[in-house]
Amino acid sequence: MGSFVAQKPHLVCIPYPAQGHITPMLQLAKLLHFRGFYITFVNTEFNQQRLVRSCGPDSIKGLDDFRFETIPDGLPTLDQDRTQDIPALCDSIRRTCHSPFLDLLKKINTTPNMPPVTCIISDGVMSFTVQAAEELGIPEYVFFTPSACGVMCYLHYTELIERGFIPLKDESCLTNGYLDTRIDFIPGMKDVRLRDLPSFIKTTNRDDIMLNYDLENGKNAFKTKGVIINTFEDLERGVLDGIRSKFGLQLFTIGPLMLLSHQISESPSKSIGSNLWKLDTSCLEWLDTKDPKSVIYVNFGSITVMTAHQMREFAWGLANSKHPFLWIIRPDLVSGESAVLTEEFIEETKGRSLLAGWCSQEQVLAHPSVGGFLTHCGWNSTVESISSGLAMICWPFFAEQQTNCWFACNEWAVGMEIDNNVKRDEVEALVRELMEGEKGKEMKKKALAWKESAEKASKPGGSSYENLDKLVSEILLYN
Repeated sequence: MGSFVAQKPHLVCIPYPAQGHITPMLQLAKLLHFRGFYITFVNTEFNQQRLVRSCGPDSIKGLDDFRFETIPDGLPTLDQDRTQDIPALCDSIRRTCHSPFLDLLKKINTTPNMPPVTCIISDGVMSFTVQAAEELGIPEYVFFTPSACGVMCYLHYTELIERGFIPLKDESCLTNGYLDTRIDFIPGMKDVRLRDLPSFIKTTNRDDIMLNYDLENGKNAFKTKGVIINTFEDLERGVLDGIRSKFGLQLFTIGPLMLLSHQISESPSKSIGSNLWKLDTSCLEWLDTKDPKSVIYVNFGSITVMTAHQMREFAWGLANSKHPFLWIIRPDLVSGESAVLTEEFIEETKGRSLLAGWCSQEQVLAHPSVGGFLTHCGWNSTVESISSGLAMICWPFFAEQQTNCWFACNEWAVGMEIDNNVKRDEVEALVRELMEGEKGKEMKKKALAWKESAEKASKPGGSSYENLDKLVSEILLYN
């Protein structure tokens, strides 16, 4: 077994250390493992410990040819199951992660009965890996886990600065209508406004950590062999064509990964998990008791935080809609305090609501009783919703979620946006419209059409299926 394993092409996959990045990177790693690659999956030490706590020690045991390694993230150790402070984490990654990653690659390349590293696939926002790859002469591809429209915006940060749109002149630009300024030079994004671009533009500081982190990662993408994106051609064709023509990047659209992953149903790596919170399996049993398409599923992802007031407005909007709902409430969802809802709310929604800590979202979205999705518009959630043929109510929180929301509502016609200053009456009205209104019916028709298109792309002969073949063939050339 050892000599056979040692002959396999060896991929090192390293995601950004947050749930929304780890999940798609692991899906990609499993697909490539199924195609015959030896995989080393690199987590931060902090997230590796979280995986063990949530899924047990076997979660990182791996296989003979699918291993887990770690590097430090440079931040003080926390014994808590929550996402770290994003700006602090990004700054630490940029400053400290290159050396331990380089040392890890050297260790792998000198370990007996282990194949040398053939290629690195790094998260698009972990581009410190590019220097390490160059130093050791290892080819690298970057996997941007956001949407193509999100990537397009990040690639335009430099031009936005050069044209004087960002950084903002002063704080008044956040409230005086300046963010409604139309941007007319981003291909495939006609009529987009400043406010629809990834939220890191909302700074008055040219030295802002997140602004510069994204600038640096965008520039480093051009030093790699190509860019992988979890999307499909029909969904974001205008933007994808724009990236290719304006920036000359080689793109591999290989989404939805959720659908492509169905190829590996018999693979030994299928059981390897990535959940940083413990799964609540009671969700599916509860959904089994509900009528078809009757339940609104509510999940704001792994990073979104809200105020206690916002949570109460969402809660009573859902309660007053009279529709059954499944609401995923992470322990750290409410900023600065625990997520506690009143006894009055619990009593009002008894029998038609379930509150859970975390769930298998793919299974929930595919459940026949789920009829709509109230979401933060993170890209995983957006593309999974599209893959399941579900329309959305969108409450974007940060990063490119606002851009995804704009496309869902304006280009794909499968979404309706809630104002950031959420009010219960608006929540109630939008839930009713989604679940029983005429606009809701039209959105559901559109969502089912996009689902059909996504399924076509991910099957043999489809664009994503063929792009995955192309990526595999290219990587094998370096073996």
